[in-house]
Amino acid sequence: MKVRIPNSGGNQMNAMLQQAQKMQADMEAMQAELETREYTAGAGGLVTVTVTGKHEIKQLKILPEALTEADGDPEMLEDLITVAFNEALSKAMQASEAEMGKLTNGMNLPGLL
Repeated sequence: MKVRIPNSGGNQMNAMLQQAQKMQADMEAMQAELETREYTAGAGGLVTVTVTGKHEIKQLKILPEALTEADGDPEMLEDLITVAFNEALSKAMQASEAEMGKLTNGMNLPGLL
C-alpha cells in the first residue's frame, strides 16, 4: 500500500518565490526613485555641491568670496570642493542604504547597492 503525503512544500516554495520577486520589483522601483533624488552639501560656506542619486555632479557653486579667501591658493579651493562633494555623496549613499534597508528589513544582501 502506498501512502501519499501532500506536497505542501511546493506551495511554500511558490510563495517564497513570489515574495522574492515582489521584493526585487520593489527594490528596482526604489532604486529608480533614488536615482532621481538630489543631495546637496557645502564646505566653509563658500562651496556647494549637488549630486544625484546616480552619484553624478548636478551642480557646483563657488561663491566669489571663495576666490578672495583662497588668496591665490588653489589647493584651498580644491579642498573645499572635495569636502563638499564627498559629503553630498555620503548623503546620497546613506539615503540609499536607509531606503533599501526598509525594503529588505535589514537583511544584508550582497551586491544590493
